[in-house]
Amino acid sequence: MWLQAPTNIKLLPGEVHIWRANLQEVQPLLEYFSQILSEEELARGNRFHFEQHRQRFIAARGILRTILGRYLNIEPFKIHFGYEPRGKPFLDKIHRGNLSFNLSHSQDFALYALSINDSIGVDLECIKSTTDVLSLAQRFFSLREYTVIKSAPREQQQQLFFRYWTCKEAYLKATGMGLTDLQKIEISLTPTQPANLNIPGEWSLVEIKPFPNFAAAIAVARKDLQFQYLELETSLIVD
Repeated sequence: MWLQAPTNIKLLPGEVHIWRANLQEVQPLLEYFSQILSEEELARGNRFHFEQHRQRFIAARGILRTILGRYLNIEPFKIHFGYEPRGKPFLDKIHRGNLSFNLSHSQDFALYALSINDSIGVDLECIKSTTDVLSLAQRFFSLREYTVIKSAPREQQQQLFFRYWTCKEAYLKATGMGLTDLQKIEISLTPTQPANLNIPGEWSLVEIKPFPNFAAAIAVARKDLQFQYLELETSLIVD
């Protein structure tokens, strides 16, 4: 499923490219990443209280610039971002084309999703056994979604909750909405059936398991898409 990215990578309309990365594997490149990040990104990284969180942020953003640079055919440090009101990054208008992207990282892993013209969102979450999923579901999910989780066997409740969460979050990130809107977005899923987004319009919602004990989802404002799953290799970052 996960393929090595070609040297000359191209993304066409109707395609979605999903990249996965292990942030631990790029620890030796943190100094390089710090050199290609903007002052604003470095300032954000320095606001993290714990060094581990700062390093994860720098690695995730450095990888993002590296990946985008390959599609735009420019040096990663030359990429300029803008930000939507709720913080979603997008490429500044100085970069020609209609490349859309989104990223998510959890623990030591990250996912990146890219498309042409279409709004896109991705979410990655570690399935934590200590999370009080019933309380969170009752607070943030619809009554029907909460009932599905509560009525499931205890060993399935954690996975169901994080499946719901990543699907909702992926859509909210694609649209630029905030977490306060979680309850407004209803998802249909079961322990054996994939998720479906219960909203009007042309939307694709895809669940994946990119890493053991993680849940992830991608939402794209388009139907009939082709997905390609790419593995980030350290050798691709600094040629």
